[in-house]
Amino acid sequence: MALQSIGRTHWEGDLFTGSGTTSLDSGAAGPLTVTWKARAEEHGGVTSPEELIAAAHASCYSMAFSNALAKNDTPPGSLDVQATATFVPGTGITTMELEVVGSVDGISEDVFLELAEAAKEGCPVSKALSGNVEISLSARLA
Repeated sequence: MALQSIGRTHWEGDLFTGSGTTSLDSGAAGPLTVTWKARAEEHGGVTSPEELIAAAHASCYSMAFSNALAKNDTPPGSLDVQATATFVPGTGITTMELEVVGSVDGISEDVFLELAEAAKEGCPVSKALSGNVEISLSARLA
């Protein structure tokens, strides 16, 4: 069964001086204010589409990697994932850097790295970004 996830934004004003409010239909977060300045200059307590995509990617990758580790009979004790999206005005999102530190018993570093890379390739958000964004991965055991 497919699940639809919905996010909404109400925007007022022009691109450079206007602002919007983004909300998630789940109610899990928000409403979140979004502005061009937060996107292209500094966050200043306001979010951007790229920050939301980075959060989605970190969450998705965590799920994909934890599943890959469990299928290997080495479920993680914990995974700490950071995703960093780089936005260049006039170009768009150019890179996404994934960093993961895992606490996993009974696994070699080589297998950990192999599964980390496979999870990056199989993650649905990675797939959505692929072809348009360079996605890099740094993975290490804690």
